[in-house]
Amino acid sequence: MTVTESTRTHTTDATAVCVPAGRAAQELMLKHGEFEIAVHLGLIGAEPATSGARPRVRQREIDRLRAEPGFPESLRDRVRTAGTAEGAALLGVSPVRFTGLARIGCLTPVAFYLNRYRAVVWLYLVDDLLAFAAREPGLVGGRSPDGMRAMLNAGTDRRARNWRSRRVDRLLSRTEDPWARAALQATALDPVQLAEVVDDPYERAQLARMRPVSVYGRPASLSGREALARLMLADDPDEILWRRVNLTLELDRAREIRPAPRPGTGPVSGPAAQQLSGTAGGTLRRPGSRAGGRPGSPPGPRPGSGRGLLARIGLSRPPRRER
Repeated sequence: MTVTESTRTHTTDATAVCVPAGRAAQELMLKHGEFEIAVHLGLIGAEPATSGARPRVRQREIDRLRAEPGFPESLRDRVRTAGTAEGAALLGVSPVRFTGLARIGCLTPVAFYLNRYRAVVWLYLVDDLLAFAAREPGLVGGRSPDGMRAMLNAGTDRRARNWRSRRVDRLLSRTEDPWARAALQATALDPVQLAEVVDDPYERAQLARMRPVSVYGRPASLSGREALARLMLADDPDEILWRRVNLTLELDRAREIRPAPRPGTGPVSGPAAQQLSGTAGGTLRRPGSRAGGRPGSPPGPRPGSGRGLLARIGLSRPPRRER
């Protein structure tokens, strides 16, 4: 092997190496929260994470970002966030006006944290705030529109809903795997809602296996995990229905392309195994059967799924696929 070939091989091996998220954040001079937002927005190309693992980043991706003009400030500016006080100052409005714009859905949070009182503090991308101010000067300044005041008086608060939608949409844009897409829709439904749409325990186990993992896994504190669990779930009837419909459509595609694993087709462990246990998923039944059904009787349609659910809400054909 010549010196040139040896150098080329060494370079190729180095750039193919994947490094942990923590080390990648350090090399990119980003705080953990900034790194997570950058991955979420697609600014950093992370390798798909296996079940229960954290994403990793190729060294060549880190080298690419470090070689960009203005690094690291240029990358930091793209993930810079602001809370209510700083965001209000940027827009030149009062914190009350800023919160009102966020509650009615004009401003969409990108992240959150818990303060000392364990209250949720929403964070917004500075780029989004400046773009909104330039696009909607009438909403930023002047008297609040009547519609805005009516929504606020009615108790409207779309911050959590918009955060969930933004998160799911970004993750959907990064995968074409049918079960991964179905699992993303399922994350917004509580166990009861999920069981109504997906009554097959093996399919629920497959959805549990395919659930997306945060860049840094679950929050370290119990209060943080509880807050995240609450915020992940749809809490408005319209949103719940939307997620149920989208889960049904994605699940139909997944069944056609690759049915969920059954006993004997592969190992089942972790969260998926809990979905099959009596405590997590109810009584284990023969696939396709229904609780209380007679042995050998036709399975019939699944409650809350497929054409039955679409028919009940008046859809004669599937809506456009969510992106």
